[in-house]
Amino acid sequence: MATADPKRDGASTTGTEEIGSRSKEVKWYNPELTNIPEAIQEVFEKYSKIPPERVHDHIYKVRERAWDVWPFPCIGGWRFLTLIQHSMPQYSEIVRRLIDGEKYLDLGCGLGQEMRRLIYDGVPSENLYGTDLRPEFLDMGYELFVDRETCHSTFIAADAFSESSELSQLNGTISVIFAGAFFHLFGRKKQLDIARLVTRLLKPTTGSMVLGRQVGSVKPGLYEHGTNPDSNMFRHDGQTWQELWDEVGAETGVKWHVETTLTLVPVADRGLADENLRMLKFCVRRL
Repeated sequence: MATADPKRDGASTTGTEEIGSRSKEVKWYNPELTNIPEAIQEVFEKYSKIPPERVHDHIYKVRERAWDVWPFPCIGGWRFLTLIQHSMPQYSEIVRRLIDGEKYLDLGCGLGQEMRRLIYDGVPSENLYGTDLRPEFLDMGYELFVDRETCHSTFIAADAFSESSELSQLNGTISVIFAGAFFHLFGRKKQLDIARLVTRLLKPTTGSMVLGRQVGSVKPGLYEHGTNPDSNMFRHDGQTWQELWDEVGAETGVKWHVETTLTLVPVADRGLADENLRMLKFCVRRL
């Protein structure tokens, strides 16, 4: 959640003042929490030990505080409660590898929800790293999941584009990087920078991977938005996503195997999307 994309989530694109105002009159703020996905409900009940009847109010109170930190559409629309990684076909492999001692980084982890599901599923928390631009979200994750004393993961507040970022201490040590909704926030030039960062962070061994989900399109290209320091975002289809990794691979001497699926946006969001918008899931493995 390093930045946000209001067009994707149904917001107007009139500028950063509107999204930065913390107004609850905007289209991407939903005042009611009507559904808690089972995969995250289970984490709250069995990992965080919150009684079932208290989960709703607990989430709501933390969400309100998170909105005051920065009003991302994923916070206002409760999207942080939908676990992306858990539903991907690589998930069981990832859990096994991390239990065996490999290391994981959530790039743009927000409140750390994906990491808490991994811990619940048996991954030692010390094998997990999370990073986000805003340290308040990292701290608030402990409050959301009631695990300040038991979670031994490493959280790093960092700007991924800074040459002096503390992320450099992880170079060459990470086996799995999760980028759930990160690349799509930027134009293609910065996406290339992220891919270079991923290349540096991952272990230089066959099978190191980056995976995630992001906004894509059957008509790939640049799309304007109003809350990112970039003036545009690049939405991919499978071919253009492959081309991006081919370009970085040619530059760095690393070969990548790219898998993608392009699907319709969730039913609840279709009224907010143009007819060409899709969700792109990807897994990119080092050969």
